[in-house]
Amino acid sequence: MAERTLMKGNEALAEAALRAGCKCFFGYPITPQTEISAYLSKRMPKVGGVFLQAESEVAAINMVYGCAGSGIRCMTSSSSPGISLKSEGISYIAGADLPCVIIDVMRGGPGLGGIQPSQADYWQVTRGLGHGDYHCLVLAPASVQEMADTVTKAFDLADEYRMPAVVLADGLLGQMMEPVEFDDAEIKMSTAENKPWAANGHGNKRKHNIINSLYLQANELEQTVVDRFKRYDDLKAKHTMAEASDCDDADIVVVAYGSTARIAKSAVDAARKKGIKAGMFRPITLWPFPEKEINAAVKNAKKVLTVEMSMGQMIEDVKLAINCSKPVEFFGRTGGVIPSPAEILAKIEEMEGTK
Repeated sequence: MAERTLMKGNEALAEAALRAGCKCFFGYPITPQTEISAYLSKRMPKVGGVFLQAESEVAAINMVYGCAGSGIRCMTSSSSPGISLKSEGISYIAGADLPCVIIDVMRGGPGLGGIQPSQADYWQVTRGLGHGDYHCLVLAPASVQEMADTVTKAFDLADEYRMPAVVLADGLLGQMMEPVEFDDAEIKMSTAENKPWAANGHGNKRKHNIINSLYLQANELEQTVVDRFKRYDDLKAKHTMAEASDCDDADIVVVAYGSTARIAKSAVDAARKKGIKAGMFRPITLWPFPEKEINAAVKNAKKVLTVEMSMGQMIEDVKLAINCSKPVEFFGRTGGVIPSPAEILAKIEEMEGTK
């Protein structure tokens, strides 16, 4: 049985990335995710990997672009304004149909904002992270264990669908410490095996592979984009993830993701003790959004409440997913303020009409 270790979320994610076969990390320090870089700077060289602190976020993501083109599993991490700087490079990576993993440990914004936890990057990461017709896979962990588990899932799906995958956390998850369990498997760095598209030397056994996102013929570019979206449809059909509890008889279903979902679950439990039929729905894939799962969860509900550490960004996807079939209300705190269970409970009571 694997041993459980008390670790920070950022450190657990970094260790899990190594165990998932990440061979190269390119990053630049920014609060509240700097522990990822610090951890990997020590561990990567010991296991035969490459750690490089780039001169900027822009440089880091372009290093990921080059490394991903070789077929090697690679990763970068940053926080909100740093992810903004990486957005052009991410668009190039997507345009070249390359897999990589991007970690966003969110902080308050816009601009430099603050270093406290936030969820105000939802629009940024689920709406493309750059120009053009494309998506990134977005996974939202809610615990230190999930920080480790989702990064493994992110690498696997990024490779399968040849696309960038984002692990979207926040400063609260990145900094908290919880027990985490890893597989005992030996760390094995990734290679370009089973990646016939990789530019890793052809050995006169295949044609030259060219990594490129430039298509001067409009029809060729259109077909490339259409083919990419066919892969997205397959991803949507097979890999949406969510967690639901107490929804079968719920009058009010609370929807929240990440660390906010943990706080909202406490409010839902408190509401149940007061006789209010409340349920909890937590999307784990934010893109693709788990439409089938949320429709099943709210089927018998009278109202839906979304709770976020923002001014309300996921609420739009909730409304779209259920086709506005139920009234959807919102409660949130922003700027780095973390909502309390009591505040969320008060909103549930208001919706129920008991307060």
